[in-house]
Amino acid sequence: MKISRDLLQKFFDKQLPDAAALADALTFHAFEIESVENDILDVKVTANRGHDCLSHRGIAKELSAILNIPLANDPFTEPPILTQKTNAVSVSITTPLCTRYIAGHIKGITVGPSPEWLRKNLEAIGQRSINNIVDATNFVMFNIGQPLHAFDAEKLSDSSKIGVRVAEEGEKMTGLDDKEYTLGPNNLVIVDGSDTVIGIAGVKGGKATGVDEGTNEIIIESANFDGVSVRKTAAALRLRTDASARFEQVISTELAAYGMRAVVDFIIQIADGEIVGFVDEYPKAQHAKKVSVTITKVNSVLGTSLTDTDIQDAFTRLGFSFTKKGEEYAVASPFERLDLNIPEDLIEEVGRIIGYDKVMAVELPTFSKQPEVNPNFYAAELVREELMSQGYSEVFTSVFTDTGERVVANKEDGVRPYLRDNLTVGLSDALKKNVPNKDLLGLKEIKLFEIGTVWQSGEEHLKVATVKEKKGSVGETTENVIAPVSSEMHEDLQISTSARYQPFSKYPFIVRDIAMWVPASTTPEEVLSVLRENAGDLLVRSELFDQFEKNGKVSYAFRLVFQSFDHTLVDEDASSRMESVNAAVKEKGWEVR
Repeated sequence: MKISRDLLQKFFDKQLPDAAALADALTFHAFEIESVENDILDVKVTANRGHDCLSHRGIAKELSAILNIPLANDPFTEPPILTQKTNAVSVSITTPLCTRYIAGHIKGITVGPSPEWLRKNLEAIGQRSINNIVDATNFVMFNIGQPLHAFDAEKLSDSSKIGVRVAEEGEKMTGLDDKEYTLGPNNLVIVDGSDTVIGIAGVKGGKATGVDEGTNEIIIESANFDGVSVRKTAAALRLRTDASARFEQVISTELAAYGMRAVVDFIIQIADGEIVGFVDEYPKAQHAKKVSVTITKVNSVLGTSLTDTDIQDAFTRLGFSFTKKGEEYAVASPFERLDLNIPEDLIEEVGRIIGYDKVMAVELPTFSKQPEVNPNFYAAELVREELMSQGYSEVFTSVFTDTGERVVANKEDGVRPYLRDNLTVGLSDALKKNVPNKDLLGLKEIKLFEIGTVWQSGEEHLKVATVKEKKGSVGETTENVIAPVSSEMHEDLQISTSARYQPFSKYPFIVRDIAMWVPASTTPEEVLSVLRENAGDLLVRSELFDQFEKNGKVSYAFRLVFQSFDHTLVDEDASSRMESVNAAVKEKGWEVR
């Protein structure tokens, strides 16, 4: 998620460090940072924290604890007030997949461009400005993590009724992206009073009720939908959105009220309007959780000798409310922290805030059991070593093909939608691609093998296949199942680690051959030394490929391969170097054929 340092600063009175320092703090205590550019941090939030940290508030809270800088402007400090009820709108939930639905009714709005500061902040984190209403819902979502949606109330067939239900088989909806989506019983939908689908719950709103410049009255949705249901719907429709990404991680039902209060206040601020009231269908409220842990348990798991002061400091910085009895801490989990359930969760929090670098390294105990050998892996290693000793090179080809027995569900690009039922097709393709590069590789014959899984007759099989040239044809292939081999039947494998590898150039190479008569006492190595010395730094491979004797002299023929790592060579590049080579050969008194 892209996080703006400027937006983070709004949560603090004290000046934050620069973006690079913030990135370091998060890296060593919370999350990996993909990049930092122009005060924008691309934060890779881990799956266990998606429920509270896919927002600027969540990252600000993390930095508050890590840097020990208190939040001065926390939107979660006071419970949101939604006491202004309305009978003008009703909400009906007929499925347990929706755990809360708040509808906010606003009249008299003016839809238009967003203020410049709002447009700039959204664009900074990769979002396109649409209009002040849509931008307001997006800004609040990125700010505190609650997805929101605005319906044009006057476009609903019955603006007084909103329903949440599962879709019927074959129901269709045209989304705000102008694409038509076909729905079914596995999809959760929002409907109006005429039972017409106006939104795919947690994923995308419908075009028919979209907000535009003519909109004067809106219904704001702030809801909580089942994460698994949203993920399956987004995957099936190939429609992953910023909203679905948050619902997939499962967010607190309490967050819906904070999102509604924030977006209504924001819309009235930038688009005028008047709040008519709210409807809050909340069948089962989220219960408060308490998790307990002892000092002894913390130190036992972390291998530390932390004191009461250390642990209390960590909990305080994290904003945890706690009580202490003896050496036991009872911590009340903040409503947004759905990941705090067992003592080890609290211990992890203490460890990462104090810093894992403060945890002393301890040697692992000796492993008491004889390591078990995986028979398939062992057999594959034996086959691999044998084929490599015969001059074969290993390749890895795609498991996806155009034909096969098993179809891949929800293949993203729709290309090659089957799992392979053989290895030979992929190997044959690899052979065709490698044969033209034979000179560069310094090989007289291309010989390839692959060890991999195939799907045949409803089962998975580990197989090995080989392919090599035949004169005038594509190749000759063989394929066999790798049978598990008992490790007791073979000596330990000795695998060489002395080979050195270097990257290959992506640019084409040029081949030049040179043949010459030399005295019979001259060795190929002597000639190669002269060739390499005068061919220049673009020479990447040189080898003898032919020789014969006649009249007291010997004829040697060499193949020289030229290639650059930074540009495509032209004939002049190779020709100028061959002129130097020819001149050096003639200077030696050797006769170029």
